[in-house]
Amino acid sequence: MLYSLLRPALFSLEAERAHELTIAALEAWGRAGTPLKAGMGGAALSTNVAGLAFPNPVGLAAGLDKDGRAIPGLFGLGFGSVEVGTLTPLPQPGNPRPRLFRLAEDRAVINRMGFNNDGLDAALPRAIAAKRRGMLGINVGANKDAVDRIADYAHGVRLAADIADYITINISSPNTPGLRDLQHGSALADLLAAADEARRGPIVRPPLFLKVAPDLEPADVDSIARAAIEARIGALIVSNTTISRPPLRSAHATETGGLSGAPLATLARQRLMDFREATGGALPLISAGGIDSADEAYARIRAGASLVQIYSALVYEGPGLPRLITRGLARLLERDGIAHVAEAVGVG
Repeated sequence: MLYSLLRPALFSLEAERAHELTIAALEAWGRAGTPLKAGMGGAALSTNVAGLAFPNPVGLAAGLDKDGRAIPGLFGLGFGSVEVGTLTPLPQPGNPRPRLFRLAEDRAVINRMGFNNDGLDAALPRAIAAKRRGMLGINVGANKDAVDRIADYAHGVRLAADIADYITINISSPNTPGLRDLQHGSALADLLAAADEARRGPIVRPPLFLKVAPDLEPADVDSIARAAIEARIGALIVSNTTISRPPLRSAHATETGGLSGAPLATLARQRLMDFREATGGALPLISAGGIDSADEAYARIRAGASLVQIYSALVYEGPGLPRLITRGLARLLERDGIAHVAEAVGVG
């Protein structure tokens, strides 16, 4: 209710400025001490993925907290996992502003941020110091002008491996030219091999997750699934923003960049089902894109997702959304006589 009163003021601001103020508020709340135990979901929602114990299946997708400034505050909202980044080896400003657009009539967002971030060396000390209750993911990428992008990913994995609970290799952004080419053929195999080598050490290292785009052909889905299984990736995150354009009403509909939010839901659901079929259930799947309610999260879980991630829906529903979804999931499981969320994965 409070957010419904604040939203008009936030929406009166340029979208990226509102984003910056939100991160600042969450950062301050985290420093003040947040109720980390609140809204976590209980035993029915705890689940194990890639050897990690997630207190609930509702995670924050990368992109909101690019530099790891608000980790405690974000966990305080009730997320079972928080993914920060995308982080690149060197700081980079990203694409020129304006580069973030609300499509309020469509409950959507278009962004062409371009991996703007302060770099690994600035963000990782914040991640080390952050108090958390849940799984922390660090999402790594390559600098736009990198000569060797695979080396950039390996560097990010190497630095994050002592800090993160899991590391996401993000090759799905449409806003870095040529990045999605790493989703194909020998380039993907080489990338996964280099990332796996980079995470190895004398102790157990965090699993690697691979984040892929929704804009894939059936052959792409099959080849990515096969490469991920062969590389023993911990999970696939399906998916990022789309460069496709379903019918939209907003004046910003023609902006270039990746589309997220409610209009992405149909494509994201389909791609999840495609990867479920391609992997045969042999690899955990994490569904992202257009999830804005407990009903939608539950539908993704029943379609094969072990975890879900949200981001754009927070713009429209507010910071109470993670708890609304976890509480709703608990009620839906009870309604269907399912004792534990893992039992609902892929039941159709």
